Amino acid sequence: MSTHTVTSSAAPTVTEDPADIVLAGGRRGRPSGRLLYGVLGVVLALLVWEAAAYIVGDRVLMPTVQRTASTFWHYMGERYPAVVGKTLWQHALVSVLRILAGWGAGVLIGVAVGGLMVSVPFVRHLIDPLIEITRPLPPLAFIPLFIIWFGIGEAPKFMLILVGVVPIMIVATVAALEAVPTELEQAARSLGASPFWTLLTVRLRSALPAVITGMRLAMGAAWTSIVAVELIAATSGLGYLINNAGVNLQVPLVMSGIVTISILGIFFDTLLRALHRSIDPTHR
Repeated sequence: MSTHTVTSSAAPTVTEDPADIVLAGGRRGRPSGRLLYGVLGVVLALLVWEAAAYIVGDRVLMPTVQRTASTFWHYMGERYPAVVGKTLWQHALVSVLRILAGWGAGVLIGVAVGGLMVSVPFVRHLIDPLIEITRPLPPLAFIPLFIIWFGIGEAPKFMLILVGVVPIMIVATVAALEAVPTELEQAARSLGASPFWTLLTVRLRSALPAVITGMRLAMGAAWTSIVAVELIAATSGLGYLINNAGVNLQVPLVMSGIVTISILGIFFDTLLRALHRSIDPTHR
């Protein structure tokens, strides 16, 4: 009786680099490609601006890109208004500090209230109608009221940012927490976690990417609010600079202030995007 030895050759094992693995629902992005398209879009916008300036042919109404850039650089070291004013970067710093104070407080309040509404149905039934009533109201409508109540100091500016940020953060937090799978909460509770601890360490942690998206939207609302109130009741800040320059027909300086707001807005949004990518592995 002969025995036959059956030999099998195993297929070579291919190991995949963890960096090449894309999670379900994820996107393998190309940062260099997105950056290239972004730069191309900015260049096209500048070309359109330059062409519009030459077509209009009025340096007062429509300054060229070169003149605006020259004005931007000049007022980085020159006070406006002269003698008693601030430089462009100092005006920007004033607005940024106001934004960070109001936006930061609004985010904390919105997340806390949103978490409370999800955890306690009675609180949600009590607060939800108020949110639905106030959310459609533009924050700019409160400017005269806040000036009457708080004067023209920092208080009305802070309150106006809160009015714009808090409803956005409440809605974003409630939606994000409700989207967390119930299995995660049940698993944490079965291991002995209290409802509060489950909310803090499981549900809120899972909802952070969506909450950060709400933070990005709230940052845009904060810039809208602060620039609007600085146009009316301020002696410093980018809104004040833009309004004062517009009254004196200094359009290049007006454009410089607008460009500064755009640069700062992109900067803060980039930081929040980076935070979003570091927290959500499906978007890395």
